[in-house]
Amino acid sequence: MVPRYSRPAMAAIWAPANRYCIWFEIEALAAEAMAAHGDVPAAAASVIRERGDVAMAAFSDADLARIDAIEAETRHDVIAFLTWLAEKIGPESRFVHLGMTSSDVLDTCLAVQLTQAADLLIADVDAVLAALRRRAFEHKFTLTIGRSHGIHAEPTSFGLKLAGHYAEFDRNRARLVAARAEIATCAISGAVGTYAHVSPEVEAFVAARLRLRPEPVSTQVIPRDRHAAFFCALGVVASGIERLAVEVRHLQRSEVREAEEFFHAGQKGSSAMPHKRNPVLSENLTGLARLVRSAVGPALENVALWHERDISHSSVERNIAPDATIGLDFALARLAGMIETLVVYPERMAANLESLGGVVHSGEVLLALARAGIQREDAYRIVQRNAMATWTRLGQPDGRSFRDNLDADPEVAGRVSVEALDAAMQAERHLAALDTSYQRVFGDPGPATLPPN
Repeated sequence: MVPRYSRPAMAAIWAPANRYCIWFEIEALAAEAMAAHGDVPAAAASVIRERGDVAMAAFSDADLARIDAIEAETRHDVIAFLTWLAEKIGPESRFVHLGMTSSDVLDTCLAVQLTQAADLLIADVDAVLAALRRRAFEHKFTLTIGRSHGIHAEPTSFGLKLAGHYAEFDRNRARLVAARAEIATCAISGAVGTYAHVSPEVEAFVAARLRLRPEPVSTQVIPRDRHAAFFCALGVVASGIERLAVEVRHLQRSEVREAEEFFHAGQKGSSAMPHKRNPVLSENLTGLARLVRSAVGPALENVALWHERDISHSSVERNIAPDATIGLDFALARLAGMIETLVVYPERMAANLESLGGVVHSGEVLLALARAGIQREDAYRIVQRNAMATWTRLGQPDGRSFRDNLDADPEVAGRVSVEALDAAMQAERHLAALDTSYQRVFGDPGPATLPPN
């Protein structure tokens, strides 16, 4: 991932220094477990640990260059690392990697890195949830128009819209927790995964120290359905980001202007048009979501490897693991900040809600006519006729409001009381069940109740 969309903590997980530290930890733990079982001299395991810890603590660009130089000759990254490590440890290095194969190191290391990444992503989602919760309670009773197909439908609450996104990200958090648990597996089983040269107890020891679980059957590599599920979870989270980002983009449109991204002092929206205030953050989030989701297809294709193993998955994961996690980390942090500072215009929401002359109350009027004894089919015809008369004459000199058209309709006048029509035209009635929804989403309806008229 390019530095522009990288945050230091997540990028550090995929840096060579972290990878090699994890590789060494796996090798040192395996040696210690073998020493406990009498397969490696205890003194040798101690030397491996002590000298390796010193080498990794002082790991520098020169060490990285040395490993790269060895790999240029060996054409094998794990062997290059082991050769460098042997230079640091000395004769006791003959007990490093005993009975193990490269995938034991590579796959277990990737599991550690993905769990580290998942921990950061879960914390990122928590920040998004906190921002959404705060704004949802702030605007619990902020009336706005609900839309379907992009067209005005019925009144709703802006806070309830945000609560819906909160519920989605709460589910996304659970998905990340489950994905982390599934990917947190360790394989120290040797060539083709039979434990012929390394004891299962060694694997159990390494797994416990790394807070992983032993893979039941690794066939030398950890099955890639686990990784596919992990990246699918990232893709679903990315889609949740895009859904919210697209809504912000729509709300900021000039014709809508119900909410907009915070515009900083000194910020410029266009090199040519000084008046522009563009939804650049939400557009950026839409693009990042596409990038994260692009990892899903290759991750699914990685599941099918030839026979017990091949390395067709390796080049894919070396790209998608850092890119998808770094990109999602950045996107979640940006989303949390955008929601926290989102500028909301309740007055504009109220104006838009009534901008169609009241036709958005047609559903309640339909029910009022039905309750007054009019057959539903007839009621629908009457309401639609008056709604269309309002809609088509909006802004015209002879245009009338929905209520005026209803009052002038002989099929309504005298059959439905004024009080019933008044009640049907009250937008606040659509907020009556907010406490129920908030209780379901947040476990708390909040201190406020429906404000008086």
